[in-house]
Amino acid sequence: MKPHAEIEQVWPRDGRIRVIGRLHGTHGPAASGPWRLLLVRRGRPYHQLRYEAHMDGDRFECELPVGDLTAYEAGSADRWDLHLTDGRLRLRAGRRLDDIRGKKSVMVYPWQPVSGAFGVRPYFTVEDNLSLECRA
Repeated sequence: MKPHAEIEQVWPRDGRIRVIGRLHGTHGPAASGPWRLLLVRRGRPYHQLRYEAHMDGDRFECELPVGDLTAYEAGSADRWDLHLTDGRLRLRAGRRLDDIRGKKSVMVYPWQPVSGAFGVRPYFTVEDNLSLECRA
């Protein structure tokens, strides 16, 4: 299995999304950081947002304010993919080490309203990666 950021918990509430997990498949200097949560806008990869990742060994905890996503035109729908990066490695955030298949339809997170009719919610893709969906 490729190295990745294994998501163990997702907490969308109070205008923030908190993710907790651990680095999987990294060894030695790769696990030493400093690490950041990296959001990459799908279809426009030059739109990126970075947030500090608090590390304890291979475990990480990150938090992002959903209001930051309103700075970008959402159109009818927009998606952002989550990664952890140390500037050298870029690990896709997802949940692959459990027995739950089809997380996209099983693990459904609530929408968080942001500035009126704009909303953000985390979701798992068909590949069990974690992404954010934004809708106006």
